[in-house]
Amino acid sequence: MLSRTASHLFWMSRYLERAENLARMLDVSFTLSLLRQKSWDTTLEISAPLSTTGTLAMYQEKHGSVTPEALLHFLAWDQDNPASILSCLKNARENAHAVRGQITSEMWENINATWLEVRKLALNQSQNPGQFFEWVKERSHLFRGVTYGTILRNQAYSFIRLGTFLERADNTARILNVNSHLIQPADYNKAPDFYHWSALLKSISAFESYQQIYREEITPATVSELLILRKDMPRALLACMNELHTIFEFIQGENGRLAKRKVAEVCARLGYTDIQEVFDEGLQNWLGRFLKDIQEIGDLIHVAYLDAA
Repeated sequence: MLSRTASHLFWMSRYLERAENLARMLDVSFTLSLLRQKSWDTTLEISAPLSTTGTLAMYQEKHGSVTPEALLHFLAWDQDNPASILSCLKNARENAHAVRGQITSEMWENINATWLEVRKLALNQSQNPGQFFEWVKERSHLFRGVTYGTILRNQAYSFIRLGTFLERADNTARILNVNSHLIQPADYNKAPDFYHWSALLKSISAFESYQQIYREEITPATVSELLILRKDMPRALLACMNELHTIFEFIQGENGRLAKRKVAEVCARLGYTDIQEVFDEGLQNWLGRFLKDIQEIGDLIHVAYLDAA
């Protein structure tokens, strides 16, 4: 497969996953801000997506203080913000258009229809934010379902999944990292504000899974264990890394040897780690190291497969 083709497939799926993840974060942040609990810093809650996406400085330069209205426009509709939902869906569609011969007609029709619809929504922006976030998630789910049900299990499919799970691992780690600043090591096993941590779980579709597995009050320790070390939790770091490891087995050639080795190293480290070891290192430090690993894996993938794009 040509490097240019692999790059378009890889980034098409990354941008779609990014749009969905951002919709999830915004949905939860807006829900928490409306509850107005005295124990929360509402500004901190509503600005969490800016910290997670690394766009806080860009936002402040353009808007100054954080307000729900300005934040929604900046992260959902602002075409000048490369991290906005609109920009992500536009970039996903452009990458899909470049490789129409490598994806199925159903995949193209889905992603093109998503772009056409979001352009209409952007013209008046009158839709309820919660409904818009649900729409973004549904379109992402639909694309993954269409992809799974229609495309050949070939190299194209591998690069699509590679982009999805690398982006998902990065996002889960960033969400946890932002929230880790709100707790002290002595509080890892204490029950924090229920609404805050249950909202975090809901933002990555993990609330029901948590209830099935732990059946106890929510603590930073159990939430962290679920989202880092559970291989049966779809958005957990270990689950994402295991998926990457499996995907690499289907990508032929020696070019990706270093990327494959790095993924195997991270999988092994996660597979033989318990949550207490994570806390002994410090949750923020551990997550910071993991995010550097994800960046390194992305760089190695780029050099091995996408560099000539």
